[in-house]
Amino acid sequence: MRELARWGAGALGIAVLIIVWELYKALGPADGLVIAGVRVLPRTSDLAMPHVWDMVARLGEPVSRADGAEPLWVAVASAALVTLGIAAVGWLMGLVVGLVLALIMQRWRLAEWGLLPWIILSQTIPLIAFAPVVRSWGSRIEIGAFEWQDWMSVALIASYLAFFPIAVGALKGLQAPDTIHLELMRSYAVGWWKTLTALRLPAAVPYLLPALRLAAANAVIGAIVAEVSTGLQGGIGRILIQYAGQASGDPAKAWGPIFGAIVLGLAAAGSIALLGAMLGRYRRVEVGA
Repeated sequence: MRELARWGAGALGIAVLIIVWELYKALGPADGLVIAGVRVLPRTSDLAMPHVWDMVARLGEPVSRADGAEPLWVAVASAALVTLGIAAVGWLMGLVVGLVLALIMQRWRLAEWGLLPWIILSQTIPLIAFAPVVRSWGSRIEIGAFEWQDWMSVALIASYLAFFPIAVGALKGLQAPDTIHLELMRSYAVGWWKTLTALRLPAAVPYLLPALRLAAANAVIGAIVAEVSTGLQGGIGRILIQYAGQASGDPAKAWGPIFGAIVLGLAAAGSIALLGAMLGRYRRVEVGA
């Protein structure tokens, strides 16, 4: 019943969003709301705000008027799968880097003092400006027959956004056990590694799962933005730009990749929910401890 209530709440939220969209389109000013020369609410024309049913119907129509053109939803799904694969690689890289940093900071307090400020500061770098630099650096890497691919730059940028919540969440979780439990381990002369595997890692699960979910969403965002910035072909970021340029003649088409990006983010978060279900027995740990 609890799961049904969650799904029902999610469906209700989508329904409310659709109703608000259509009500504003029907009742809002045609030129939007402008205050002091700044438009704070969008125009309600079909070009700026297509009807929801028009956007959904457009997904089943061909991408273009060319003979044999595939439906729009097929093109969006294919591009989303490409981006999902790259984001998954970035998430795995971020997972490894984040966990290693968290373990180092937990093991040595001096490392935490020295690394944590820089980890936080790293997230202030503008991603749009950083992505072309990463691609330029990657294109200069030559190791034998190895050749750097453009998708690797996108995966690296995705991992750059993914590692931060994992590092912070894992560190918080590794420091979560009660002092009395740590003292008990020391009284039995249990080493750091055994304490880590038997006490700290299980205690870190309730902190790590939300961090992994946030990292998955960040990896998807990073992959899409990096695809736009680096010009990588085949991903959903590329068709976002391509279809947006065609919005003046086909406004509903531009929303197809947006829907695809939303589903992509939900799929990434849902995969972490499955992981959380497998680790459900650790959810009994007191998060406030």
